[in-house]
Amino acid sequence: MEPISKTLSNIRWKQPLGIPSLDVIRDNILHHRLVVEFCENHQDVTEEMLDRSLVKLDQAILEHKNCQVCTELQACPNLVKGHQGKLTMALSYIDIVHVPCAKWNQHQEQKRRENLIKSHYIPKDVLAGSFQQFVQDPQRFEAFRALMEFCLKVEPGSKDRKMKGIYLYGPLGVGKSYLLAATARKLSTRGISSLMVYTPDFFREVKESLQDHSLQQKLETLKKVPILILDDIGAESLSPWARDEVLGAILQYRISENLPTLFSSNYDYSMLEEHLSHSAKGGMETMKAKRIMERIIHYTDAYFVSGINRRMQQNEGGDVYEY
Repeated sequence: MEPISKTLSNIRWKQPLGIPSLDVIRDNILHHRLVVEFCENHQDVTEEMLDRSLVKLDQAILEHKNCQVCTELQACPNLVKGHQGKLTMALSYIDIVHVPCAKWNQHQEQKRRENLIKSHYIPKDVLAGSFQQFVQDPQRFEAFRALMEFCLKVEPGSKDRKMKGIYLYGPLGVGKSYLLAATARKLSTRGISSLMVYTPDFFREVKESLQDHSLQQKLETLKKVPILILDDIGAESLSPWARDEVLGAILQYRISENLPTLFSSNYDYSMLEEHLSHSAKGGMETMKAKRIMERIIHYTDAYFVSGINRRMQQNEGGDVYEY
């Protein structure tokens, strides 16, 4: 058996040189809450097994501490990125197994959705959006404040704490999509998953899904994602079937499960209702459009976003304009 002094020397580098002593290091490890709870749940653990497993115990404690202060998956310092070491019994010592953390699971689920929903694609400069980089000018402050409050308070799926979604509307290029992408990033720091889709492309994709039989799977994804972001609704060419059986079904499910939906549009509520009422044959289906709008108006708060067209300024000037 390896001498305890040699085992402890393997973890001594983690402490300030000369302080504390090996006995103190050992004592700190054995009295840590993780180790105490493990021993309580495994009555056959002996002191000899603990001494033989100090390096593993120390690793598990360190990774637990890392996870307590983790802010994003990419910054994970653990031995296996996105995983935390959990203590487990081996034959004659205590080992650790690496279990995926919530952020890793969220990342994998996001990848699954992105592989399934091709219209999730939003320009990289928009997806890189953050509230820290957003210019809080008067024309956009109310929307900014509302989205920040949403990020802090929303509890998707909670039956006790219901919260409306948000509907941003206004001219082209004023930062609506950027704000929603920043919202998605902020929500991810709370471990809340979201999916942002470019609505015109999504409804084109829906037609193709009828051929490859993936429509139902895609609809289930949009129905059940904790936060759904429909970017640029109203810019799509929408058939009555897509309006009623796709958009209507998605919104109705999300309302019943208290899963908020966020929107951006160039249209206000009344203009969007008119857009949705047009039928493929050139007629008007006012009542069907009203049914969809009932699921939007009563379950979102609307904010007008105005200001200069930052996208146009960026294109004309050649420089990236701060949003």
